[in-house]
Amino acid sequence: MLAVLDHGLPTPVGFVLGGGGSLGAIQVGMLRALAEHGIRPDLVIGTSVGSVNGSLLALDPEHAAGRLTRMWAKMTRSRVFPGGPLKQLRTLRAGRNHLFRNTGLAEVLAEGLDGATRFTDLTLPFGAVAVDAVTALPVLLHEGDLVPAILASAAIPGIYPPVRIGEQVLYDGGVLANVPVRQALSMGAKSLIVLDCAFPGHLPGVPASLPETLLFWATLATRNQAVLEATRCAEFAPIVYLPGAPARPVTPLDFRFTSELIASSYAECTEFLSRLRVDGPGLYGHPAGPTPGTP
Repeated sequence: MLAVLDHGLPTPVGFVLGGGGSLGAIQVGMLRALAEHGIRPDLVIGTSVGSVNGSLLALDPEHAAGRLTRMWAKMTRSRVFPGGPLKQLRTLRAGRNHLFRNTGLAEVLAEGLDGATRFTDLTLPFGAVAVDAVTALPVLLHEGDLVPAILASAAIPGIYPPVRIGEQVLYDGGVLANVPVRQALSMGAKSLIVLDCAFPGHLPGVPASLPETLLFWATLATRNQAVLEATRCAEFAPIVYLPGAPARPVTPLDFRFTSELIASSYAECTEFLSRLRVDGPGLYGHPAGPTPGTP
C-alpha cells in the first residue's frame, strides 16, 4: 500500500524540473513555496537548466531554495554564455557546431555542487535527461560522473557543444523531453510535482517583434509537448503542475530578470498550493492554464 502524506500525494514524490535557460530562475521561487508548504521530493529529475537546479535540489533538499537563490544571484549571460561576437565566431570555426564553450556552466556547477562529482554523492535519487544524437531518443542519465551528465542535458543545440559519454553523443534533453514526466515515473515516482519554466498557466502575449515571435512559438511548441505528456501520465498518477511567473518576453539567454522571476513564481505558487487538494490520479494545474476541477 502506498504511503500518502497530508497533502494527498502518494510517495515516492518526484520533482520534475523542465528546461528553459535563464527562465530556470522561476524554479527557485517554486521550490521556496513548496518548502514552506512542507512538500519535499523523494526523487528528482531534470532537463537542461532543470538538471542544473535539480542536481542542487537532490544534493541538499532541505536547503535547496537558499542554495539556488545564491547561485542564481551570480548567474549572468557573460558567465554562462561567455564571449562576444568575435569569440563566438572563433568558437564556431573551431568547433563547427556551437557558439559557446560550456566551461562557464561547468564552473557554476562545480561551485554549486560543493564537491559532489558523482550521482552517488547526492542525497536523493537524481536523473538528468539528454537526447542521443545517434539514435534520436531521450536518454535518462542517473549514474556515474555527475557534471558531464548535466552538461549533456543542457547542451543546447548550436549554443553548447554536445557531450560524449561512452559511445553516446548527447544534446539538450529539451528537444524531446523538456518536461520529463514519463522518465520520472520510470524512476519509481508515484506522484509528481512539475516545475516547468515555460510560463505554465499563463498565455504569452501576441508577439510584436521578431525575437518575441521566435520566443512565442518556441513556448507554444514546448507547452504542447508538456500538455500531451502530462495529460497522458495523469491517468496513472497525481501530477501537480505548478503555475509559473506571469508570461513576459524574456529570452532564455537573458539573465536580467532573475529576481523578478523568482519573486513572481513564488507568489503564484504560494497561492496555488494554499488551495491544493489531491484526490487520486489526475492533473492538478495545467501547462496551458486552469482547467475545470483543478485548484
